[in-house]
Formats: sequence, structure tokens, C-alpha cells
Amino acid sequence: MCRTVDLRQAVLARNDDSARRLRTTLAERGTIAVNLLSSPGSGKTALLEAELTLARRRGVAVAALTADLATENDARRLARSGAPVKQVLTDGLCHLEARMLAGHLDGWLPAECRLLFVENVGNLVCPASYDLGETLRVVLASVTEGEDKPLKYPTAFGPANLVLVTKADLAAAAEFDEAAFLANVQRVNPGVTVLHTSARTGAGVGALLDRALAVLDGAEPHRPVMSAPAPHDHGHEHEHEHGHHHGHSVVGEDA
Repeated sequence: MCRTVDLRQAVLARNDDSARRLRTTLAERGTIAVNLLSSPGSGKTALLEAELTLARRRGVAVAALTADLATENDARRLARSGAPVKQVLTDGLCHLEARMLAGHLDGWLPAECRLLFVENVGNLVCPASYDLGETLRVVLASVTEGEDKPLKYPTAFGPANLVLVTKADLAAAAEFDEAAFLANVQRVNPGVTVLHTSARTGAGVGALLDRALAVLDGAEPHRPVMSAPAPHDHGHEHEHEHGHHHGHSVVGEDA
């Protein structure tokens, strides 16, 4: 048992080191990453497609990387936004890791990209332990999943910088108890903002983009009591528009 725990700690420590290097490299080129976590079927892809489409309409330089165990279905859906999109197939791995992400970004992430959205594997267990070098960690939960989700998955909701409720248009049909859900979120992550969205009706679409842009411009994200796997140094000391930043490789030294 001790050996298993030690091995897990070593793996996570190595990932945290890779994440710190990736976060620094992204900051040097004026880019921040947004890590999206949710259960399968939460509506994460539909909402992200709407956010990417809006970003393109506003002239915001965005890109998206989406991870799944199999198929490229999500990448095809996200590509309809017109944003650069890359699919990562994890071959059975239930989460992304920082080194894996850095390797896929190297040579692909457009130089002008300022917001990188990472759609993690649909899972609220494994991905919660792995820092990806993100500046914003966003957890999504649909109204159809139940009000106790934050209590069942505190390691996912606890370190989140932002929580999104999806499929809000179905709240009445699902008998979603909003007050109970909000109370449960606050129990594991006091002070975190919870936003309601519906990709189908368009309600709340743009809220995620606005939050990400605010942080890109220097706004401080919510700091959860339960720390994320590694400190979130969003590195706004630099100027976002410095052209010489664009020449940096995206990967850290271990990728």
C-alpha cells in the first residue's frame, strides 16, 4: 500500500513540475489555459462550441484542445466554430496530464492564440488530481446530474476557480433544486462564483469567455480554500502583445 501511495505521489509531483513549466511558457507568449472538467454528458462540448463561436465573432484569438478515450466527434463539433481545434485520443487514459498536453501543443498552438480552452476527458475523478498548467479551472455540472454532485466530488469542485451549471433550460423538468446545489458548492468551495448556462437557448453563453478575458487582462481569479494541484501563476507581469513572445516553444523542457 505504501509503495502504491509513494508511486502516486511521485507521478503527481512530476506532473506538477511539468504544469509549472507549461504555465510559465504560456504566460511568456501571452496565453492562458482554461481547463474544463465535467462528467460525460454535461453539455460541455455544446457550451464550448458556443463560446468559441462567440469568441471568433468578437475577434478574440482562441483555440481548443479536446480529449477523449476514442473518436474525434467532439473535435468535429468544436471545429464548426471556426477556431483552431485539436483532438487528443488518450487510448484509455482517463485524464490529461501536463506533459501530454505540452507535447500536443508544441508546433500546433497558433502564435496569436490568447485563450486556450482544454476540454478534459469526461470524468470528475482522475482529471481533478492533475494540474495542466491552467490559469482557470472550471467545473461544469448539468441540472440533470443532481444537487449533491459537489459533495460527491469535492476534489473536483473544491479547487475550481469557477463553476458552471449547464442545461439550465431543463431545470424545471429535472426538478433541479438550485438552492441546494449552490449551498453544496459553497460547502466545498466557499466564495466561488456559480454561473447558469444553456447552450440550447443561449442563456449565459459568453460568461465563460468574459471571465477568461478578464483574467487574461489581469483580473485575479477566485482562490479556492482547497488548493488546486499546483499554484496558479497566471503571469500577468508581461505585456500580452509583445511580438517576440510568439517565438517560444509551447512545451517545457520535459516534453
